[in-house]
Amino acid sequence: MKFVLDNIGEGQAIQRYEPGEIIVNQVSYRKSLIVMPERVISDWAPSCLSEMTLEDFHMIAELKPEIVLLGTGREQKFPHPSLMQPLMEQRIGLEVMDTAAACRTYNILMVEGRRVTAALFMI
Repeated sequence: MKFVLDNIGEGQAIQRYEPGEIIVNQVSYRKSLIVMPERVISDWAPSCLSEMTLEDFHMIAELKPEIVLLGTGREQKFPHPSLMQPLMEQRIGLEVMDTAAACRTYNILMVEGRRVTAALFMI
């Protein structure tokens, strides 16, 4: 699925998503990653939601986003509520959706100037 924005600005824009690949600012990624307007974290360890730990949510909370978009692959799946504690403690919003929807939503929020972080799984 190709995404086209008229006014991307200087942020890290998601240009394309296909199962198994995400293209951010002309760079192809084939494993889970975190995308923020100012940078991409491409060495994010979990490859799927079931591998996420409390430490992963702590790491995301340390990035100080306003909202986290969790793209759980082809299907929307929710993390165990106990894992979301680090985000709730810092009043960081969490939206869980399939990865295609997370990519689209990220671009919209990024263009609006929001402090958004997208944690995206390929599968």
